[in-house]
Amino acid sequence: MMTPTVFPMIPAASKSLWFFGIISLVLVGLLVMTGWAAWSLRHAQFTVSSEGLRLQGDLWGRTILLKSLKLDEAVATDLTTDTAYQPIRRTLGSSLPGYASGWFRLRNGMKGLLYVTDRTRVARIPTTEGYILLLSVSDPSALIAALRQAQL
Repeated sequence: MMTPTVFPMIPAASKSLWFFGIISLVLVGLLVMTGWAAWSLRHAQFTVSSEGLRLQGDLWGRTILLKSLKLDEAVATDLTTDTAYQPIRRTLGSSLPGYASGWFRLRNGMKGLLYVTDRTRVARIPTTEGYILLLSVSDPSALIAALRQAQL
């Protein structure tokens, strides 16, 4: 009986390892971004200061100067009945059941920057920059009042 002879394959070039390394980095990056987005679902906040309104949350966070806010037109609204301001198309943002953040096109054709979780309690704040802020807060009228007070 003959003893089996083993012939190993020539090892792959290092290019193959680079491919798997790059794919692994992309997957880890996606996992981190997904985790951050999931955390942001529950931890977004809006801070009113003399500088302006700071939106903290996911990728769409920013500080909007008080002079850019049209506070005389700001209102508390219910998006379930205020159909003109309902988001209809996401242009750059996150849209999950019960959560919308980022840039959306509204039913009235305007552009909106949204942080909306509860459509019945929304502060609708127009800006001088051609878009409308739609922010879900427990007391939209109090947010608008705080912004008006900071503007004085």
